[in-house]
Amino acid sequence: MTVVPRIQISADGPSFSNLVQGYWRLADWNMTVQQRLSFLKGHVELGITSVDHAHIYGNPSCESLFGEALKLDPPLRDEIEIISKCGIATAQTGKVAHYNLNKSAILSSVETSLKRLGTDYLDALLLHRPDFLMNADEIAESFDRLKQQGKVKYFGVSNFTSAQFSLLQSRLDFALVTNQIEINPVNLDIFEDGILEDLQRMRIRPMAWSCLGGGEIFRDKSTRFVSLRKSLHEVAAEIGAGSIDQVIYAWVMKIPSMPVPLLGSRSITRVKAAAASLSLAMENEQWYRIWSASKGQAVP
Repeated sequence: MTVVPRIQISADGPSFSNLVQGYWRLADWNMTVQQRLSFLKGHVELGITSVDHAHIYGNPSCESLFGEALKLDPPLRDEIEIISKCGIATAQTGKVAHYNLNKSAILSSVETSLKRLGTDYLDALLLHRPDFLMNADEIAESFDRLKQQGKVKYFGVSNFTSAQFSLLQSRLDFALVTNQIEINPVNLDIFEDGILEDLQRMRIRPMAWSCLGGGEIFRDKSTRFVSLRKSLHEVAAEIGAGSIDQVIYAWVMKIPSMPVPLLGSRSITRVKAAAASLSLAMENEQWYRIWSASKGQAVP
């Protein structure tokens, strides 16, 4: 059985597991509270101790469902790292869905998440999306208060551009520890906007969401995806992977900023398979072959 190692997410940041279990679909898993606890314990036994949540997931029952399971085994809280996110408001709180990263919204969101999860603190809080109206000074004030109160240990962002990341960091007396961004063989724009290079420069490891492209990589019948699947299967045979899922995780982790993949499966078997991808070695040519298949052209 592959045991997932622990990694330092950034120089001044926390220690997380090298894979993170995402719980954004927990409300759709139709698990009893005992099944939820068993699943949690199952991936913790594999070394996947870091879990990803958000205030909005399940609209918004996922944190509560997780908290119910954790309540059955309170000592388990000390074995895991809970990451949650804030900043997205649904249309239920106004006439349209919108972003809100003002001080009161951040503080209120954290209080709500803590109550749902049944914990006194978050290991990390991420700003879920950049708010076009965000005031960096106001965000810094909310972070300072949460840190002083012991309600959040570390802070980061999600889906931020390099400029947005730098702006917020300029107002903080402590370092942001990660940027959770979409990384997969379909979202190739990420390699052209400089954010991965900036994170590598700062020695901050991004968290990679939607590594499997929301499942479209497996289902889409367009020429691009057929070509991509063909390349993934070829590389799988060459590196001894058991599935193209494993190839994709290996492809993501080969990026020099060393992304930490988020997993979304409810199947412990698939989680074990993802853990096995950590032992796969991919050559540069194989990585670019997958890139070229998705891009539909060779490198310039």
